[in-house]
Amino acid sequence: MKDERFSLPATDDAAASLAQRVVEAARQIAVHYGLWLAETAHQLGPERAVALESQVGDAYIPLLTRRIERALGLSGDINAALEALGEEKLGKLLDALAVSWLAADGVWFRKVEDARGMHDAKRVNDTCWSRLGYYEALRAKAALALPERGGLPALKAAFGARLVSRINQWEIADETPDSFVLRMVRCRVQSSRERQGLPPYPCISGGSVEYTAFAAGIDPAIVTTCVSCPPEITLPACACAWHFSTK
Repeated sequence: MKDERFSLPATDDAAASLAQRVVEAARQIAVHYGLWLAETAHQLGPERAVALESQVGDAYIPLLTRRIERALGLSGDINAALEALGEEKLGKLLDALAVSWLAADGVWFRKVEDARGMHDAKRVNDTCWSRLGYYEALRAKAALALPERGGLPALKAAFGARLVSRINQWEIADETPDSFVLRMVRCRVQSSRERQGLPPYPCISGGSVEYTAFAAGIDPAIVTTCVSCPPEITLPACACAWHFSTK
């Protein structure tokens, strides 16, 4: 029998309280999932952790979606409900999620910087981006059915699958059959700093580990070098630029 002492009354306040707890539950799922991934990477290494996450995610997401579908009484699955929104709304939703992802990165950086200073914030930041770059590469490779060691063609295709590709304006300039340059024409972070009258954020260390890890996740034979990135700016017409080759 249900214990009424611990039941919430059927009022608008109760609905608001439950709505808040739903959001908190989603937050706890995200944090716990991330902690598992981070600790697995710490103990078993990033490559093994990402491989295991692929298995975990493929097993867990269907469990999660089925339970949500039953709880909400959806006649179809969640993917069908999302598809029913149409291309325009789905594009806006994906953009909102991409911007929110980047905002979470910025808030984390600022809070760690406030607590421990710029040096420690950059240490945490660079480690996170190196792991995220590798993770995104493997997820992109699976989503696009890219071959193992697909070289530069696979890397070009994978860039379009990244969340950041929906936020920043970017372009690829071919040099030779064995190399190309990725130019970030407009960076949301740097543009925001410019509007605030702030100098460019010195992101060369984070960008170096991020792009190196992403390229390695697509093909370990790809060599990544920085062409221009704050504070080492050689191409002022773009936010940053990165050279990739298979020499």
